[in-house]
Amino acid sequence: MCVTTRDDFVPLLATQSNVTRYQATIVAMTSELRDVTQGLWVWRVEHPDWSPEADWEPLVTSTCVESVGEVALLDPLAPPEDATDIWERLDARPPTLVVVLKPDHVRDVDLFARRYGARAFGPSLFWRADIPETELDPIEPGSSLPGGLLALYDGRGRNETPLWLPEQRVLVFADALTAPTSELRVWATPWHEERALPALRALLELPFEHVIVSHGEPVHDRDAFERALELPPWSG
Repeated sequence: MCVTTRDDFVPLLATQSNVTRYQATIVAMTSELRDVTQGLWVWRVEHPDWSPEADWEPLVTSTCVESVGEVALLDPLAPPEDATDIWERLDARPPTLVVVLKPDHVRDVDLFARRYGARAFGPSLFWRADIPETELDPIEPGSSLPGGLLALYDGRGRNETPLWLPEQRVLVFADALTAPTSELRVWATPWHEERALPALRALLELPFEHVIVSHGEPVHDRDAFERALELPPWSG
């Protein structure tokens, strides 16, 4: 297991030789753990379905938050067995709930629900080839979860429900935003101007200080979110 920082990970141009070097780099970088603020931390591991043709980086982010006596895992992907720093931290404060933020982010909700006896939440509908075995309590924009977590509306029409973490003053997204080059961007949809931007701008009414995203550099501040709303959408 290799714990790294963002400075150790520099994307390479997608030439054939660089793809080989890129793959060698991600093999060495098995996992990363990072504290964000009090009661909130993230870990990143390589997604098992990643390939060089994907329009997202191999490492994806999972979030753990403690709030009002609850410990919630958001879109968690299980770290490798030898990532003992992550597993020991999870075991020390066992999760009480697991939340899937988007239909194609089922990831390892079943594993965590079984291991910790955690209650699971998520969308009502899933892709046919990726349906969790665990029975999930459905959430939709406006749903209030244990720990005071609030499901939000992102306007992108893909059943994603970002979460507002009021105790930490943080927004957590699945795919509404991404940061493939460390710069926060809104992920493109056909209805970017019509639906996504108005919904995301409405989130500025919340007093958040940080934003966490699944793909790319995981942690950003409020200013980066505001800039992302003015930039062209990211389309890979």
